[in-house]
Amino acid sequence: MKRFFKNLTLIMTFMLILGAFAGCGKSAQGKDGKYTGQADGKHGSIKVEVEVAQGKIKDIKILESSENVVLSEPVYNKIKSTMVNKNNVNVDAITGSTETSNGYINAVKDALKKAGLKLEGDKLTVEPLKEKDTTQEYDVVVVGAGGAGFSAALEAKNAGANVVILEKMPTIGGNTLISGGEMNAPQTWVQKNVGIENDSPEKFYEDTLKGGDNKGNPAIVKVLTDNAKGAAEWLKDYVKVKFLDNQLFQFGGHSVKRALIPEGHTGAEMMTKFKMKSDELGITVKTETEVKELIYENNKVVGVKAKNLAGQDLTFKAKKGVIIAAGGFGSNVEMRKKYNPELDEKYMSTDTPGTTGDGIVMAEKIGAAITNMENIQTYPISNPKTGVISLVADSRFDGAILVNQEGKRFVEELERRDVISKAILNQTGKYCYVFWNKSIDDISKTISVHKDEYEMLVKEGLLYKAETIEDAAKFFKIPVDEFKKTVERVNGFAKDGKDLDFKHRGKLVSLEQGPYYIQKAVPSVHHTMGGLVIDTETRVLDAKGQPIKGLYAAGEVTGVVHGTNRLGGNAIADIVVFGRRAGVNAAQEK
Repeated sequence: MKRFFKNLTLIMTFMLILGAFAGCGKSAQGKDGKYTGQADGKHGSIKVEVEVAQGKIKDIKILESSENVVLSEPVYNKIKSTMVNKNNVNVDAITGSTETSNGYINAVKDALKKAGLKLEGDKLTVEPLKEKDTTQEYDVVVVGAGGAGFSAALEAKNAGANVVILEKMPTIGGNTLISGGEMNAPQTWVQKNVGIENDSPEKFYEDTLKGGDNKGNPAIVKVLTDNAKGAAEWLKDYVKVKFLDNQLFQFGGHSVKRALIPEGHTGAEMMTKFKMKSDELGITVKTETEVKELIYENNKVVGVKAKNLAGQDLTFKAKKGVIIAAGGFGSNVEMRKKYNPELDEKYMSTDTPGTTGDGIVMAEKIGAAITNMENIQTYPISNPKTGVISLVADSRFDGAILVNQEGKRFVEELERRDVISKAILNQTGKYCYVFWNKSIDDISKTISVHKDEYEMLVKEGLLYKAETIEDAAKFFKIPVDEFKKTVERVNGFAKDGKDLDFKHRGKLVSLEQGPYYIQKAVPSVHHTMGGLVIDTETRVLDAKGQPIKGLYAAGEVTGVVHGTNRLGGNAIADIVVFGRRAGVNAAQEK
């Protein structure tokens, strides 16, 4: 009997050892099948399905994503390719899309954890593409793949030119893509739909000049305001951008509602349609290709020198002209400090990482004139943790109020961005709160159209939905009695139709009924008004005021449009009006 138990014990021990080894093998190989994983990206949750077979990643599919479609698609594709080909999830984030990249990578890791599979070798970088020909020739070379660059490229192509767009970032879009995408234009079909009949190019001109303290070039501003309506119709009818037919925003500094709102309330609608139209026309777009310098020979710009992510030195010859549409320098802290020391590291930026002033610097090196560089705008309502512009808080344009930590209003909500930003920085803690109710949200619809941002802000404790005013005050430790007095006063102004405190130029809305929304916000660097000097035909001028042959510019890279301050909604009008003009003129260069 003892021998029996001894043998039984040996057998059981042997089986346990075998089981342990079998378990180790299963852990290393994982179980074949499809597993879901989830993690937070920049704008919300990213959910993936990872197919595992024989210890390897066979496929990765996106099930849900709140990320910007135009920005995220190449990120997902490049990282997926590296993970599958190398069977390794230890992959570097893609520059310019760090949060989206990390969200995707972590979602894949979450799925593999459920599969019992760990695939983390040496850290890998996503392999860049190489060019077959290091010297290429086009009629027109466009530097920058944002709204200005695509507007220019489309018009140059339609004028008969062979066009290439060069973009240093991994994805197209620039600041246009991450903006709200609203565009100011007078006498549009939407103004007609909503019954606004008191607008005109002249009134738009007056608002724009005044909004920049009359420092914008009057002739340039006139081109902008006279051609904004035509540019909006071109976007709608030719590029096929969808705008809301019965809603407009009235940004600060404007005398009437005139800002068209794209479907989805972001620039993604515009950039998606720009890319579709450029593909239709056969326009070449090269990302991860950084232009380093302009080629200036015999008193003419004849091309550019560039370097791609693969490390290749490239030359792009331009038989007709080069268009700089590379944006401003809001993300270049050193450049900001050079021209305006106040806007140093303590300020975050709403801009994309690629907004570093390259176009200004390279043009200045060949003698281009620059102007207005000290005027740098902050956007007043941005995320206190990331600096990203808050689109949920666009409720401000439909009646939301701004209050400080003491629960008091301190500025007109439809004032200019620079005025509101300075007012916020003078408050306790250098932040403010945006406060509105469901009645306002029913008008603006910002929560439903920016649901992912809303949920992220709630998760971060920066936005709170309250049933009562007392509840809203308690969440952010605002003095309840003072806050209630402020709201009661606003309710009275809404009823009487007159704001006795700050002369609100729009329409205050009663805040008597909840539920309520309250959001914390800070100013963040948003737009640089300075840049290259251009004439009304978008030709870049030298220090003597003479055009530099073969060189054109459009958008935030220029410095003569907005004066000391850009009014909200004018950037999209600027990039499209002058981008189109640059494209036509460059294509006709002799």
